Amino acid sequence: MTAATGPATLLVIAKEPVPGRVKTRLTPPYAPHEAAALAEAALTDTLHTVLRTPARRRVLVLDGAPGPWLPPGFEVVPQVSGGLDERIAGAFELCDDGPALLVGMDTPQLTEDLLSGVGHDGPDAWFGPAADGGFWALGLADPARAGSLVRGVPMSTDRTGAIQRLRLADAGLTVCHLPLLRDVDTAADAASVAVLCPPGSRFAAALGSLAQAVR
Repeated sequence: MTAATGPATLLVIAKEPVPGRVKTRLTPPYAPHEAAALAEAALTDTLHTVLRTPARRRVLVLDGAPGPWLPPGFEVVPQVSGGLDERIAGAFELCDDGPALLVGMDTPQLTEDLLSGVGHDGPDAWFGPAADGGFWALGLADPARAGSLVRGVPMSTDRTGAIQRLRLADAGLTVCHLPLLRDVDTAADAASVAVLCPPGSRFAAALGSLAQAVR
């Protein structure tokens, strides 16, 4: 067991919100540029939530190039090549100075309260399940173990979360389970998530603007 001493390094793994490269399951009903606008809003909400959360470091692990949506306060590093399991493991391998928590760009309803307890003494890992069977957050008190814990887990399936949880359990780790959240993948997801976003959400505003435009 590895004792964690918070706060954690907070990692955001994301794609540059370029039309045709992000949120393709939103098209249709949304056009590629509209899906990219929703992705940018979700990513921006996530980054600002991370900024409001106490952290040792804040790192954006990015596929693509930063844009005006990136607020100051983040280190930006490129994703490694390979599948998502390789890219997640590579993100954790950037952290050699204490616990780390990784989140994606698909949960703009995220709040700092959900993140602020990660990294403190107690668990060896933190796991945030997603409603589609995946996971929205993964934290490790010892990020150096990420390779053996994450590599080889099949990603983007309805069993991804269950398999990842089993990896953690089989390694003998004590796991703190975070609340279930819904990822934004489809238009139905977007509508459900928008109503859960905190006040001032860019994602909720962007979705509302698109809805107004088609009336």
